[in-house]
Amino acid sequence: MYPNSSKNLNRETKKQIFFFTSAFYPLDNYSAHSINIWNKTFPTAEHAYHWKKFVHEMDIAEKIYLAPSPEVAKQVADKNKSKMSADWHDIKRDVMKEILKSKTAQHKDVREVLHRTSGREIIENSPVDSFWGSGKDGNGRNEIGKIWMEIRKDERIV
Repeated sequence: MYPNSSKNLNRETKKQIFFFTSAFYPLDNYSAHSINIWNKTFPTAEHAYHWKKFVHEMDIAEKIYLAPSPEVAKQVADKNKSKMSADWHDIKRDVMKEILKSKTAQHKDVREVLHRTSGREIIENSPVDSFWGSGKDGNGRNEIGKIWMEIRKDERIV
């Protein structure tokens, strides 16, 4: 279903833009994989993550749940940062792991792609997020990558 490698799939020149679905698209929180968790079905992992920040503020949570895209869900959450759960920074990693474990359990293609990572280090190559990804300088915490590797090990996928 997905290519075996993303090499040279997405690149650009001054005259052309080459794009295609990444070989590891299912590992992305924006991927179109619905997730059943907390008695709800979310369109993406990104929706679920941001919704959970505001379970005590249901008007905001509902806007996130109904957001037409994962980017809009993130924008709603960012706009309301001051109202998120007080303990959010203490629990956010555990919440993300719970979401990604659910995604893995519910989607065969996610398990297959995770299996194809075959013991290699997984890095969320985000130039803007140094907690979840590698960050601007490549020295970020890469918590998403670490969670995926934990799930791969815990679930005996490889």
